Amino acid sequence: MTPGTSGAALLEARGVRKSYGPVHALRGVDFRVRKGETVALVGDNGAGKSTFVKILSGAIQPTGGEILFDGRPIAISSTEVARNLGIETVYQDLGLCDNLSVADNIFLGRERTWGIAPLRFLDKRSMRAAADDALKGLSVNVPRADANVSGLSGGQRQAVALARTKLWKSSLVLLDEPTAALGVQETKRAMDAVRKLQEQGISIVLISHNMPLVMEMSHRVVVLRHGTKVGDVPTASVNGDDIVSLITGARQTWIEAA
Repeated sequence: MTPGTSGAALLEARGVRKSYGPVHALRGVDFRVRKGETVALVGDNGAGKSTFVKILSGAIQPTGGEILFDGRPIAISSTEVARNLGIETVYQDLGLCDNLSVADNIFLGRERTWGIAPLRFLDKRSMRAAADDALKGLSVNVPRADANVSGLSGGQRQAVALARTKLWKSSLVLLDEPTAALGVQETKRAMDAVRKLQEQGISIVLISHNMPLVMEMSHRVVVLRHGTKVGDVPTASVNGDDIVSLITGARQTWIEAA
């Protein structure tokens, strides 16, 4: 099977809505990502992308609609529920704690301990070894597991965030503007790391304003405008100008049945 052309949906959203009083952030959005597929989610500022990703990550709850995971209706009621399902989110700011080490950040909220209750101690050695292993193979200037995050470059910080997804064997990764703060070389290295995730068969939702990146990395592009899905097309069927026309409204809709 070629990802993006056939196969069962890993995650499917049906008619997802989100309102904040009279403001409608999402207006009945349908969305799916298949196993092993990379879907780019694009749109102008205020289109509803961040709201939709926060719903998928469990950070906020939808006003209406339905979400299925592996064919089963679910309620992603918290970020912990999302992580237990295998949904990991890498936000634009990466969500790292500068005062902690690389290993501590990778295991944040999932620390390994040893001892007998009530005397439990952090298993620093085990976490460092596992973090080093998770960082291996990422095509970046990989930091040491015991290095402090505050001293890392943008690309190295991205590697730490992506290592979480590798260590926790995520089945779906939500990447929110993964290269926004990176230079040209660090962007290339970060995308090499994302390709490693793709090679492992991990499904990816890529949120980005970078059209060349979208065209290069995705199998399918979904376009939101004013909280409504106006585009859903195989990447191979369109070019960057086509996508921009949907974002701006120069073209109203373009949805291909799959």
